[in-house]
Amino acid sequence: MITSHIKDRRWRRGRFFWTRMRTIAVFSYRYDAHLVPDLIANLDPIVDGWIAFDDRQAQGIFSSETQRRHLLLESARDAGADWILAVDPDERLERATADRIGQLTSRHQRIAWGFHFREMYSSTDYRIDGLWGAKMQHRLFRAYDPGRYRSQELHGLWYPGDLGFREKDTSLNLYHLKMIEPRRRYGRLALYKHLDPKHEMQEIGYDYLADETDARFERIPPGRGYHPPHVDDGRMWMADLTAETEG
Repeated sequence: MITSHIKDRRWRRGRFFWTRMRTIAVFSYRYDAHLVPDLIANLDPIVDGWIAFDDRQAQGIFSSETQRRHLLLESARDAGADWILAVDPDERLERATADRIGQLTSRHQRIAWGFHFREMYSSTDYRIDGLWGAKMQHRLFRAYDPGRYRSQELHGLWYPGDLGFREKDTSLNLYHLKMIEPRRRYGRLALYKHLDPKHEMQEIGYDYLADETDARFERIPPGRGYHPPHVDDGRMWMADLTAETEG
């Protein structure tokens, strides 16, 4: 089921209406539905509205990511999105994104803006060793015809490679909260091993998710924080296959 909240951004001067570029956030939720209110609070100063897909009636442990994304892209088009910001309920954008969003979305070119993807190991510290410090997610992109969307079921981009999007770095952080709880680290490992046992969708596999060898961390720098503050509840936020894996 699709739900949405789109702000009325029109303003009047004399006899004319002006509108700026409309940025709409899209996301889906299921096991992590309880995280949505804080996600919306995080997005509210950044976007002109949001569209969500409620996946709680789906069958099986994991529904088609490609189908969910396609429905969200179609809904964003119908809502008049000029730019789309794709997020998950367990992610938070740093506060400075609200100050930069107008600049980032002022261009008419096909651009996909990247965020430094910070895997949080506490509410204030993220991992920076090896591949952890190099993670980038291109989640803010110019809206396009959703009929052109093509992607693999896991780990794929939100836009097709043949549309010629220029991938650029915002220098902003996107904080991922799921890894804070150790049980969820092993939970992600078990889930992805179940969904992609032959590593066909991610060549390096998934063992690294639970490997803390030589782990190094960095605290969120002053002025780079996110809102609202996160207090972890210790829940899984996903299908729990750890018992099955251990057996």
